[in-house]
Amino acid sequence: MWLSKGVKKPIFSLHLFLTLCLPISSVWATEPSPARQTELLNLLKNDCGACHGLTLQGGMGPALLPESLAGKPDELLVTTILEGRKGAAMPPWKPFMTRDEVVWLVGVLRGGKR
Repeated sequence: MWLSKGVKKPIFSLHLFLTLCLPISSVWATEPSPARQTELLNLLKNDCGACHGLTLQGGMGPALLPESLAGKPDELLVTTILEGRKGAAMPPWKPFMTRDEVVWLVGVLRGGKR
């Protein structure tokens, strides 16, 4: 589609941009400090483990093992952790951790460092 004076209208929409860039956003995430990593791992074991099982094999909440998360996009997991799930026992964790910290935790859950 052409605008006035022969300027081409960009076809690249914001939606398309976000769709293409969000999956790689975890690459740009800042890794938490070693002390904060320890805090996050304790939170994962104790707070998340209270519902997802102390070994994360499931409980009131679903299992959080790498094979259980396979096929689920990182962005879905990050959003679920930050925003919680309405109508479920999953609370929003946004008040307690940053997006970068959640991206790091998703990497841990997928079998990354611990």
